Amino acid sequence: MGFQSSVLNSPEQNKGGGMPHQNMAMNHPRIARRTAVQAGAIGLLGLGMNHLNGLRAFATNAGTNATPIRSCIYIFLSGGLSQHDSFDPKPQATAQIRGEFSPISTQTPGVQICEHLPGLAARSHLWSLCRSLTHTSNDHSAGHHIMLTGRSDLPPGFNPSLPRPQDWPSIAAVAGAVSKARNNLPPAAVIPEQLVHNSGRVLPGQFAGVMGNQRNPWFVEASPFHTTSYGAFPTHDFDHQDRGNKDGRLFEAPSLSLPHGLTSSGLNRRVGLLSELERQCSQLDDAALTESFDRYREGAISLLVDPAIRRALDVTHAEDAVQDRYGRNSFGWSLLMARRLVESGVNLVQVNLGNDETWDTHGNAFPHLRNNLLPPTDRAVSALLDDLQDAGLLESTLVVMAGEFGRTPKISLLPSHYKEPGRDHWGAVQSVFLAGGGIQGGRVVGGTDKIGGYPAFDPQRPENFAATIYQALGIPQTAAWKDELERPHLVYHGEPMPGLT
Repeated sequence: MGFQSSVLNSPEQNKGGGMPHQNMAMNHPRIARRTAVQAGAIGLLGLGMNHLNGLRAFATNAGTNATPIRSCIYIFLSGGLSQHDSFDPKPQATAQIRGEFSPISTQTPGVQICEHLPGLAARSHLWSLCRSLTHTSNDHSAGHHIMLTGRSDLPPGFNPSLPRPQDWPSIAAVAGAVSKARNNLPPAAVIPEQLVHNSGRVLPGQFAGVMGNQRNPWFVEASPFHTTSYGAFPTHDFDHQDRGNKDGRLFEAPSLSLPHGLTSSGLNRRVGLLSELERQCSQLDDAALTESFDRYREGAISLLVDPAIRRALDVTHAEDAVQDRYGRNSFGWSLLMARRLVESGVNLVQVNLGNDETWDTHGNAFPHLRNNLLPPTDRAVSALLDDLQDAGLLESTLVVMAGEFGRTPKISLLPSHYKEPGRDHWGAVQSVFLAGGGIQGGRVVGGTDKIGGYPAFDPQRPENFAATIYQALGIPQTAAWKDELERPHLVYHGEPMPGLT
């Protein structure tokens, strides 16, 4: 299957505030068989498969005061999606503003989007837009920190070149800290890779920051780093500057590891899951014969030792029809993986559609959006919405899509780097896509001026964006997380976006 075992770096191994790009090997602790079953093995069964009826029944019957399960998939478009060329077209503006694309009508009267998003246009009854999200930064690193943490203010001493322990915690880290874990899985995950600049530096804002490294979200590394190639490889990869550096990456079954502190009572050190599973399989099979297990644990063990179930952990081995609907590329596989993680028990999954600056369309913008970025996104997000709706999960699963900022109203050309024009960074406004999780479809919050440069009414802040996610997860507005000195820190820093529910 191509599985490789790895773990997140321990704090003493980490550099730059303990937020690693590369994983380092470590010795696995010896774990009692019963502890392995209780603390780790059972929860792992859900990753990438739908055969959890027994475990779900067990979880349902475990308590009489069960709360509804709520989830979120945060699709992050690193580099910054152009609002004009996606969800806020300006067909009445001059050519230098409106760009090359034409708008098309959606199923929602009066709402038009880019012609290269036909799948989403046909499903507008499932989603809504905020066209007026705004913040003050045009810098990539600051914008990442702002939109990944939901905090407009940068932390004291913010360093755009590397993550620091003083950074604000990411939305994923906060959600992981204050939401309840299910099926012994991490409450929050980031897929399919960390966001890394082409120079190799790791982008700030992805980690737990002041919460401490032990509360970093679970990074599922399925997509290897590449310095100059972007997009939905292998079918829609490209280089912003057409430098000819061929992308030979493979999207492989993820190297799985548990973050420190995930499980309680008996598994309090990090465990490399894949190598640990290899060791446990035969032991667990023997244990089922020699020890007293209830029927659900017996079923869990039989699934663990079934090669077909192990293969199901890899989305690239999903049914052909499923892969064809999502797209056989990193965008499609990532959103398929996100759906399966949510189904299995992960509360929040951040999906990075492309590595750092994939959507940074300074130049060659229109061919890259038309040919390489918008089509696989439209296809994969449409398939995700269909699957969640068909499974009855869309109402309880919020799907949001945003970048670190929008793009400038006016088209410009940087001839020293690009053959064709594009748009530059623009923190003043961007469009945010929202579906499910109690969001009513067919609505638009806020609007922009005639050139799509600034909010014209109902401006929303990153704090409102984060609050919308926390509300969809069922986190109360009084929620707080505690630091190492037991000091409480509020989760909410704004009100949820109005007019969407």
